[in-house]
Amino acid sequence: MSRQPSRPRKEKRIIVALDFADEAGALRLLDQLDPAKCRAKIGKELFTACGPRLLRRVHERGFEIFLDLKFHDIPNTVAGAVGAAAGLPGVWMLNVHASGGGAMLEAAMAAAGAVQGRSRPRLVGVTVLTSLNDGDLAQMGLAAGSARDQVLRLARLCAGAGLDGLVCSAAEAALLRRELGPEMLLVTPGIRRQEDSPGDQKRVMGPAEAIAAGADYLVVGRPIARAKDPATALETFRSEIHGNFPNLS
Repeated sequence: MSRQPSRPRKEKRIIVALDFADEAGALRLLDQLDPAKCRAKIGKELFTACGPRLLRRVHERGFEIFLDLKFHDIPNTVAGAVGAAAGLPGVWMLNVHASGGGAMLEAAMAAAGAVQGRSRPRLVGVTVLTSLNDGDLAQMGLAAGSARDQVLRLARLCAGAGLDGLVCSAAEAALLRRELGPEMLLVTPGIRRQEDSPGDQKRVMGPAEAIAAGADYLVVGRPIARAKDPATALETFRSEIHGNFPNLS
């Protein structure tokens, strides 16, 4: 595992997914974790249940937030949503569905860059969800090639629109790094150690393998969030990365 990422070496690589239905569960988990060692991801269920108030409480605890709402609509609507999300407390990264098309991606990027009074959040495009495989795409009528082919098409669309990076399976990270170069951020969900259940993810990989393949940030959900000792579970993921890449934080 010799690959060294292009991102700054002293960087928090792990993003813990707050896959909870309510604020209490999310905050209880965060109170057991060190914000110097990870970031937090807030998705649709939790954001819909709790709203922006939760972001303030997470940010007050020192965590940077990946707001995982996967915006997908007409360009003007997505631009408005991205602009609103970019101004919320603690939002470090947010995402849109690449399948919304080039005009939508460009509008989203412009809106993210227009945020006032703070550094703009990083904007990344979702290619193919890690819960989908080739059979699922064929069932959806996307039978022209494999999931990897579709990922690459959408990734190039994101790069052309100027997005900061991509959300992709770690299984496609090496391909995307090779095709798009060192500057695109690669955010990989579906990260599991060998002993972890894959859950509803169909395209998964271990943390050190994902970094070696080209990933910059690793999204980890149940193996940390549902662990008996989340802080210890986080350390096992970090240790696996450090053991293979001692220069990374």
